[in-house]
Amino acid sequence: MTRALELWALDGIDEIATGDDLVALIAHAAGDSLRDGDILVVTSKVVSKAEGRSIAAADRDAAIIAETVRVVASRTSPDGHVTRIVENKLGIIAAAAGVDASNTPHGTVLLLPIDPDASARTLVAGLRQTLGVQVGVLISDTLGRAWREGQTDTAIGAAGVHVFDDLRGRVDAEGRPLVVTMPCVADELCAAADLVKGKTLRRPVAVVRGRADLVGDLDLPGARSIVRPADRDMFGLGSDEAYQQGYAAGAAEVWDETRS
Repeated sequence: MTRALELWALDGIDEIATGDDLVALIAHAAGDSLRDGDILVVTSKVVSKAEGRSIAAADRDAAIIAETVRVVASRTSPDGHVTRIVENKLGIIAAAAGVDASNTPHGTVLLLPIDPDASARTLVAGLRQTLGVQVGVLISDTLGRAWREGQTDTAIGAAGVHVFDDLRGRVDAEGRPLVVTMPCVADELCAAADLVKGKTLRRPVAVVRGRADLVGDLDLPGARSIVRPADRDMFGLGSDEAYQQGYAAGAAEVWDETRS
């Protein structure tokens, strides 16, 4: 079976302001071009803007600290710039807690949506009702990857879309059982959509056609299900932080022994 994907970005979506109706704006930009089974990938930045998640923050570090639940790693470059990899309030491990200072008015920063899955459900329900087509929605954000340079877009919100293509229990082309194979198709689609949206072209919404098998009910698990639980996280700290924590624990144990 040959599988083909079509991807294109929607034109005609202007700068988004607090309170803007994203459903109406996306529906107008899409016109009658959408079909059952299409998946829309929406940049989280426009969702945050519409939901009023822009805040005045001359000190971006203060905003990052406010959104941080746990510091995973922190590094200071020779020029004094501090990069923090942290767990934010959504459970996502990201640089700067997802606080974004690009493409925002001077002196402001954007926070991620409070509940990206809920935002995606609102968009899906509105678009299905307005356009009469069974679409799914992914909300994307740009993240780095451990061990690899550069960034890719990934799914932080999802509704009406299967976020995994669970192949466990099936067999591969050679007949061998698949035990752990579970592609995160939501992330793959977000990364592919970014190729047509671009970072500087002001085209925040893309359409993916060709994976109608992934589109389903509104009550499917959202992107929050992609975040690995803490008890299965094998990389909960940066290497330096893990060493320092282990060294401190060892020193405390030695101190207790000497006192006894």
